[in-house]
Amino acid sequence: MTAYRRSASSLSSHESPMEAELGELIAEHVRYTFKHSPSPAEIRSWERSLPALASDLVDAGLGGVEMLVEYKVPLSDKRVDVILAGLHPVTDEPSYVVVELKQWSEAESVEDDPTMVLVPAQPGGPKLHPVLQVQQYCDYIGDFVASLDAPAEQLRGAAYLHNAYDPAVRDLFDLPQDDRGRLFTAQHRGEFLDFLKGRLAPKSGVEAGDRLLNGKIRPSKQLMGVAAEEVKNRSQFILLDEQRLAFQTVLHAVERAHEEDRKTAVIISGGPGSGKSVVALSLLGELSRKGVSTLHATGSQAFTKTMRRVAGKGSTRVQSMFKYFNSFMDASKNQFEVLICDEAHRIRETSANRYTRKEFRTGRPQVEELLAAARVPVFLLDEHQVVRPGEMGTVATIREHAEALGLQVAQVDLSGQFRCGGSARYEHWVLRLLGLAPGGPVSWEGDEDFGLRTAPSPEELEAHLRSFVESGESARISAGYCWPWSKAEKDRPLADDVRIGGWGRPWNSRLETWLPGAPPSALWATEEGGFDQVGCVYTAQGFEYDRSGVILGPDLVFRDGHLVVDRKANRDPALTSKATDQEAESLIRNTYKVLLTRGMRETVLFSTDPETQEYLESLIGTRG
Repeated sequence: MTAYRRSASSLSSHESPMEAELGELIAEHVRYTFKHSPSPAEIRSWERSLPALASDLVDAGLGGVEMLVEYKVPLSDKRVDVILAGLHPVTDEPSYVVVELKQWSEAESVEDDPTMVLVPAQPGGPKLHPVLQVQQYCDYIGDFVASLDAPAEQLRGAAYLHNAYDPAVRDLFDLPQDDRGRLFTAQHRGEFLDFLKGRLAPKSGVEAGDRLLNGKIRPSKQLMGVAAEEVKNRSQFILLDEQRLAFQTVLHAVERAHEEDRKTAVIISGGPGSGKSVVALSLLGELSRKGVSTLHATGSQAFTKTMRRVAGKGSTRVQSMFKYFNSFMDASKNQFEVLICDEAHRIRETSANRYTRKEFRTGRPQVEELLAAARVPVFLLDEHQVVRPGEMGTVATIREHAEALGLQVAQVDLSGQFRCGGSARYEHWVLRLLGLAPGGPVSWEGDEDFGLRTAPSPEELEAHLRSFVESGESARISAGYCWPWSKAEKDRPLADDVRIGGWGRPWNSRLETWLPGAPPSALWATEEGGFDQVGCVYTAQGFEYDRSGVILGPDLVFRDGHLVVDRKANRDPALTSKATDQEAESLIRNTYKVLLTRGMRETVLFSTDPETQEYLESLIGTRG
């Protein structure tokens, strides 16, 4: 998908004094296509950069080349500035150049790290080197767009700093360039034109543009499907923009820890599906292969056990790399070089529990144990996924403790969205539905990358999802904790505790061993048989599947124009006595936020409350 497309000759006609008209024209298309309101800075960049690029193409005799402006990267909400579509001057086959346009007039490397740059007078701290950015775009598009038969030959990339001259951006040339990423400045405009003429013929690019935009999208890689290869052998994921910036920020901190005896805490925040666990696994694999002592830890039994089983299959060494947050009570200071704290929103006040030996019941905050255990502690979190009393993993809390201990803190926000088909629109819809973002609930306007629908009954919800399971996709049904949960007994089928009318299904097993037709608790989200039980937030959190069915119980209902929480209808033992009304309100809303954002391709909703069901249908439609 692209917000705007024109031939270079057509777009070059918008050079001054018509630049303002072009900026607003593209802004209108972006608002309509992506349901995104561009900032004044974005509009200015279109007004100033696009006519310059179009003019260069015309001067190169390439006025017929198609300019695909604000091309949406598949299964993501990231957008490429421009893709130039045309025919190769030698082969006459479709040929594409991915271009990142920068108005920078000066820039420098961050502490001699060529992968990150600082741009004077621009907010937000370090930025990813534009050549690295465009290289990742080329790799990602080549992986996912099926119409690219030979992406290594058909795709090229360039970062064009059309306002800069070499002396002011000298550091940027330290990063190695290749065919997937070249760097050009205004000083080398002639070389840029030669580069374009070497990839694009002076012919119409309309058909090549159509071919790219109409190409089928290959399915995305699911984390657990490639975890073992990622950790043991080589990288499986292409990290984009902030994901790559977060990755490089940690590598930079590790390098500085060695060279300068400097300790840095890195905080990586992001919503569901923004790539936190992908970054975590990529770091674990990369650092381990480099011989850097690195551990991965979470506060989730389900997630850690699944990682040990999947990523550590056949290797006790790899299995031992996956720990729990409470594993570091007796760790010596800086015992490890890197500690990757995934799902860090689940950090608790202390590590002590009823099984903790007396000498370790010191009251020391768990976050301080984690900060002390490694020279570079890394925290990946989503503050809207705190779902239990006593969980206190927030950016502010981690930063406060780190600075109190004298650590430097680096923070990266993963603003992209990948799990829900790349649908930032869907995640924002969920936040507004649940009252976790301002503005109140809104009607679902649809998204070609993600499906949302309601089901009139749990029977139809299950039947709809089962049809996809039978065709090879992954799907799970989860629900709010609003039904009793019978004790599981070894070698006996689970009881159908979740009953709605004549429909009934068991909760996921609580046991750590297999039962007839039911996987262990920690493997409900990933192992065969999990579809036949209803999952709770504790077994769903941290995982992803193609299609998700969510049953809203009576603890969240529509009344008087908005969704309200009824904590008395919730049966989670953690909420019955330990939480205040305010805490319960927040935790129940966060619980549904987690459940509603597990699906990668579709979410199907059903509410047990008729008024709430009617309300959801009014927002989504009876079929979505």
